[in-house]
Amino acid sequence: MMQTNATPGAREARWSAALHAADRRVTRQRLAVLAAVEQSPHATADDAATAVRADLPHITVQSVYVILADLTDIGLLRRIETPHSPARYETRVGDNHHHAVCTGCGRIEDVDCAVGHAPCLTPEWSPGASRMTILIAEVLYQGLCDDCRTAAPSHP
Repeated sequence: MMQTNATPGAREARWSAALHAADRRVTRQRLAVLAAVEQSPHATADDAATAVRADLPHITVQSVYVILADLTDIGLLRRIETPHSPARYETRVGDNHHHAVCTGCGRIEDVDCAVGHAPCLTPEWSPGASRMTILIAEVLYQGLCDDCRTAAPSHP
């Protein structure tokens, strides 16, 4: 499910259909978590909880964590693991894109797949290895964003 600029009603209809297809109930809490993550791509669980609590003040942080895990399990969210950072979530799923992380400020940017189809990389198997069918290749680029590079000209 790609992130789009669809109207809130269209997004909710798409999410509702996907939740039903995964045998999940459509709840205000699940829709609020999806909306929070779509509004703030690469959000941490705490970021999502803060955003959700603006509309649903009685939801617990633990509930948000449970919903994030469930939505990730059914493929509506993608969990991103970056060094020195808590897990992050995004609604851009199913396209095998990658991420670039600025080692200066921590900003995360999406990077489209270099080949254009999943997986982007073909592994070289070690002799005697049990081969497997690769479905996804995750690449994490690390470097300095333009802002951080300009602020610290000693970096290449």
